[in-house]
Amino acid sequence: MESSKVIIEVRANEYTMRDGNPNVPWSAEELGRDAASCEAAGASIYHFHARRPDGTPDHSPEGNANAIRAIRAHSGLLIHPTLGWATHDASAQDRLAAVEALCRDKSTRPDFAPMDVGSVNVDRFDPRAKRFASTDSVYRNQTETLMYFAKRIPELGLMPYVTSWNISFSRQIDAFFEAGLLKAPLLLAFIFTGGDLIAGHPATSQGLRAHLDFLPARDGLQWTACNYGGDLLGILGPMLAAGGHVAIGLGDFAYRGFGCPTNADIVRYVADYARKLGREPATPDEVRRLLQIGGQ
Repeated sequence: MESSKVIIEVRANEYTMRDGNPNVPWSAEELGRDAASCEAAGASIYHFHARRPDGTPDHSPEGNANAIRAIRAHSGLLIHPTLGWATHDASAQDRLAAVEALCRDKSTRPDFAPMDVGSVNVDRFDPRAKRFASTDSVYRNQTETLMYFAKRIPELGLMPYVTSWNISFSRQIDAFFEAGLLKAPLLLAFIFTGGDLIAGHPATSQGLRAHLDFLPARDGLQWTACNYGGDLLGILGPMLAAGGHVAIGLGDFAYRGFGCPTNADIVRYVADYARKLGREPATPDEVRRLLQIGGQ
């Protein structure tokens, strides 16, 4: 894969409902069709949350397996599921259990498993009312749990998809490299946050610069970025110019500036923008070769 190429990841749905945009895919069949359109538009990775018919989360192995089968039936995209948000009472083994189950069948084994390398307060803040909606919400990822993930995810034949919400996460990632718990090639995702979520860096040039100032200096480490709860497009140019990749979709933001877009519409915009900067979208096979991920 040429170094100038850009990896476009689709953040298909997260926990997003359809009041902002009715095109958010929920069912397995919707995810499959969405994946096909996104691949045609220039995407190479597909991140999804399995959902029930009413849009509520489905963390069961069956729900995730159905989604993966549909995505694979319609596309060749690399697949990146979720481990879920609830972490307070679950052990490391419990949090990885659904992915473990998916790996027992080659047809449902994903390519990545997520690993948020740190803990962060995730209480929502309303700037108009000048108050917090809650005061006790923590996305907790203890070092002991992360050490288990770093060991077990590769044993399952998957690549850890490491994420950094702020500088402390990036320092922890670098420490994991130093301790031999992580190794390149690897994909690291910077998490910007928008809306009423203040847990991550803002999607501004300052926020990007702060992330990049603490990017671990490791050969083979690729970086991408998303804006959870906010518009990523305002920082798209600086990201691409700095050599980064892009993770974007209706799961993060409705993108009503385009009217009522699909994920594929957003991917197409990013792909066209990247081409103007001399960066062609990478194909799934090119990403597999770059990250040394085997085919399914």
